[in-house]
Amino acid sequence: MTAIGGPEVLALAEVDEPAISAPTQLKVQLKAAGVNPIDTKLRSRGVFYPDALPAVLGCDGAGVVTEVGAGVSRFRPGDAVWFCNGGLGGVQGNYAEYTVLEESVARAKPAGLDFAQAAAMPLVLITAWEALFDRARLQAGQTVLIHAGAGGVGHVAIQLARKRGARVLTTVGSAESAAFVTALGADEAILYREQDFVAAVAGLTGGRGVDVVLDSVGGATFQDSIRALAHYGDLVTLLDPGTGIEWKEARNRNLRIGFELMLTPMLANLPEARTRHGEILDECAALFTSRQLRAHVNQVFPLAQAAAAHRRQAQGSMQGKLVLAIGD
Repeated sequence: MTAIGGPEVLALAEVDEPAISAPTQLKVQLKAAGVNPIDTKLRSRGVFYPDALPAVLGCDGAGVVTEVGAGVSRFRPGDAVWFCNGGLGGVQGNYAEYTVLEESVARAKPAGLDFAQAAAMPLVLITAWEALFDRARLQAGQTVLIHAGAGGVGHVAIQLARKRGARVLTTVGSAESAAFVTALGADEAILYREQDFVAAVAGLTGGRGVDVVLDSVGGATFQDSIRALAHYGDLVTLLDPGTGIEWKEARNRNLRIGFELMLTPMLANLPEARTRHGEILDECAALFTSRQLRAHVNQVFPLAQAAAAHRRQAQGSMQGKLVLAIGD
């Protein structure tokens, strides 16, 4: 990323190859990098750190360990790993051939996933897991409404919620996406362009409302979600609701409002929280191995076409994730 702007500010360039600088680090030859909405936001609005340009974007990565520090005990050269690390303007991201990261952040790639699938998953898995289970405390027997269920976070959140034993309602934009989320395990798909989702939820819950809402849309969707919740319910958003929110109904319903930003441990340098993220990936890896969790990659672009991947990401209305393939 050479400047703040449109996809055209992403340029293929030769940069210094990163080197291990601490005994607890390992070096990885990247095979694939996930493309996330945060990447396009940082490109268009600016990275989190001053004077950080040019920068390498990309929080999600998967590849093969090529070198380990003297203090590394869990990995050795040749091991396949996946992780969420860097890409915010400080530490180098994963739109590159090599990266260096702490051993505690990397995790063994699930054997059932190829590198493209593995690179697509860490950020959305951790986001969905923390939002549903840590923020909202979703339990078996509860009903959850997951907005944008066909998207990156949504399509794994549906599966995780079903695995927990919840009833899953979700909003989608088309009949094609409705079929997609139903195949993932959603109990009901609400076509938000054709029907008011608040009214639909009322009809599907006998007027009670859902126990949990996971909002990845924001704006009016966040505001309207308050009315879709049962009393004492949980509303977790991935976005800043902004100003002008009318909170009276939320207070009347005794709602618990939560925020989920899985980047916080990186931004605030919280090692214990980052280790917990790794543990979440390990738990999800077991679900992939037992085929209880499915990763959907919508399209794979070569690294040189990162700008095209960003253009596709900005179009929205996409099932699953985009990925950059790196190397041969």
